[in-house]
Amino acid sequence: MAKHLFLTALLLGSSLANAAQSSPATNNQTDADEGFTAPLQSLTFIPGLDNFVAASNSAMDVYDPLETWNRGVYQFNYRLDQWVMLPAVRGYTYVTPKFARTGVSNFFSNLGDLPSLGNSLLQLKGERAMRTTARLLFNTILGVAGIWDPATAMGLPKEREDFGQTLGYYGVPAGAYLVLPVYGPSNLRDTSGLVVDTLGEQSANFLNVAEESKRHFEISLLRAIDTRYTTPYRYGQLNTPFEYSRVRYLYTEVRKLQIAE
Repeated sequence: MAKHLFLTALLLGSSLANAAQSSPATNNQTDADEGFTAPLQSLTFIPGLDNFVAASNSAMDVYDPLETWNRGVYQFNYRLDQWVMLPAVRGYTYVTPKFARTGVSNFFSNLGDLPSLGNSLLQLKGERAMRTTARLLFNTILGVAGIWDPATAMGLPKEREDFGQTLGYYGVPAGAYLVLPVYGPSNLRDTSGLVVDTLGEQSANFLNVAEESKRHFEISLLRAIDTRYTTPYRYGQLNTPFEYSRVRYLYTEVRKLQIAE
């Protein structure tokens, strides 16, 4: 279903991008890199599509009262990614063998299974909690602290749960859309969840990583680079002036699916 949602959004975004070439924006809040704030408002050049435009505008609507701030942060993240993060990833890829990069990714992924386990328990997802527990045991013991990932080969794929999903599971609304510096798309509920998950991981101090990270900044730096290395998204890859709106919509819909599963 998520795949169908993503394809639908891409098709809709492509149509909007083509329409933008034929119709000027009426909204004063524009951005040279990502386009107009509400492009659907100006699609009046094709007769008889008023109902379609109104329905599309409603379907793509996301509560974003902080849009001016969010767009500024989005641009900051874009520049940071281009000038700092991606060059760091390229350097990391150049000097680090693939097997070592895989081991680093597995290690940090194994750490992430701990908050997933806690949130599965909070959501009363017993089977998922047992699978995540098995993953932790197999990868930590057999996989030498998670450097290898035998659990996936044994039919136990990674299942992510975070405290933002837990809050959503119990009916807490998403609140306003929010773009976080460095982290990217979020909302008020998920930002609160991120804080709780981070504090929980530090308190658990699994494999003594949290404590060692305080004394060795390079661990946190490596984790940040690995996170960007394993994240396939690239700013501008959607090739549309409506990237901000599309990312905002896709993030919101994906989170709904994650909470519902």
